[in-house]
Amino acid sequence: MNIKITADSTCDLSKELIEQNDIAILPLIVMKGDEEFYDGITITPADIFAHVAAGGDLCSTAARSVGFFTESFQKYAGEYDGVLHVNISSDFSSSYQNACLAAQSFDNVAVVDSRNLSTGQGLVVLKACELAKTCTSLQSLKEELDAFASRVEASFVVDKLDYLVKGGRCSSAAAMGANLLNLKPCIEVKDGRMIVGKKYRGNFAKCLTSYIHDRLNGREDLDEGILFVTHTDISQQTHDVVMEAVRSHGKFEHIYETTAGCTISCHCGPGTLGILFVRK
Repeated sequence: MNIKITADSTCDLSKELIEQNDIAILPLIVMKGDEEFYDGITITPADIFAHVAAGGDLCSTAARSVGFFTESFQKYAGEYDGVLHVNISSDFSSSYQNACLAAQSFDNVAVVDSRNLSTGQGLVVLKACELAKTCTSLQSLKEELDAFASRVEASFVVDKLDYLVKGGRCSSAAAMGANLLNLKPCIEVKDGRMIVGKKYRGNFAKCLTSYIHDRLNGREDLDEGILFVTHTDISQQTHDVVMEAVRSHGKFEHIYETTAGCTISCHCGPGTLGILFVRK
């Protein structure tokens, strides 16, 4: 079968990976005040950070409409045997429901709930590209990806809690306590939702080294194919420490570094980094 893979812009894959795998990226909406922008096209994370630093309110993300997905799927449904779209977790956005409604207008379009975001979603997208080369039906491809999505392990460590406070996801009192104790929380994606995991203490680079050790050391259940290091603005020193810590584990065939897009940037702000991979 000749299958076209599409994905929300929230998958945070690099331009090179998108081009290599011929993935069609559908941009979500970012709201800056009353203005509407398209993720990665008319607005970037740098624009968001500059806006907030200048005293502006946090930007927010918004789902695309059923009509948008219908129009997007229409571009490929006639040209390909099938179209498979990988969505950001349905618990994060109504984009999944809207994409499913749009897919009902076609007999060769399927939608997969990645149960994830950022390159956690990106891992599902890349798996879709791999499996699409040999799949015998769109339904079997969707079923394999639904099972695969549960094996993705995604988490991020946040340096400062400013954006989480402004977005109402963390109280000012909790943030003050974290700042006084120099705590950096790990935000984990579990069952399609974000929860707070372990809290690390110390400077950001030191915390990230401990976080990477916790995530990778002694693990016998890791799929050693791909690991993503995905981050917003970080210093070069922090970058170098992180990449050395990841490589020192020597487990992964491919280590890809990508910049977090507007969704992670809106909610977590600068100084956010995660490693994302798959369990066996």
